[in-house]
Amino acid sequence: MTLYALGERRPQIHPDAYIHPEAVLIGEVRIGPGSSVWPNAVIRADNGPIVIGARTSIQDGAVIHTQLIKQTRIGDDCVIGHLVHLEGCLIEDAVLIGSGSVVLEGATCRTGSLVGAGAVVSPGTEVPTGAMALGVPARIREGGVTAQLVRINADAYSSRHLPQHRDGSHEVSLAECLQM
Repeated sequence: MTLYALGERRPQIHPDAYIHPEAVLIGEVRIGPGSSVWPNAVIRADNGPIVIGARTSIQDGAVIHTQLIKQTRIGDDCVIGHLVHLEGCLIEDAVLIGSGSVVLEGATCRTGSLVGAGAVVSPGTEVPTGAMALGVPARIREGGVTAQLVRINADAYSSRHLPQHRDGSHEVSLAECLQM
C-alpha cells in the first residue's frame, strides 16, 4: 500500500483492518477495526481528517476526499461500492453507497439508507433513514431499506473477504500463472 504523511498528519490504521497493497492513503485517514480498503481506492485527507468506522468496506477504485469546511466521515458497517466518489459528506452507520455513485459536499446519508448505483447526491441533500437516493440528480424514495439489510452486506466483507485476503493473498509471477 502507499501511505503518505502530510506534515505530522499520517494515516492511522487499526491492526484488525485490511488495506490492499494497491490502495493509497494520504494524510490523516483513520481506519477502524475490521474495515477494508480494496485495490486502487484513494483516500486523500489533505483538507482535514477522513474517519472510517468499524467493519466498513471501501471497494475497488473508490475516491474519498475531504474539504476544509465539510469533512468526510463514514460510520460503522457501511459498504462504499466500486468507483464511488465521496466529497465532504457524512455517511452514518449501516449505509450502502452503490457502485459508481457520487455523494457531494454537505450531503448526509442517515443510518440504514442506500444510494443507488450511478446516483449523484447533490450538495446538502439528506438521505433519510430507510430511504434510497436514486438517479441523476438523485431523488429520494422513502422506504425499502433497513440497517439490518446493509449490515448483512457489510458483514460479508468483514467476516469473509477480509480474512481471506489478509491471511491468504500474495503476489504471484506471470510464470506461475501460465498454463501448459
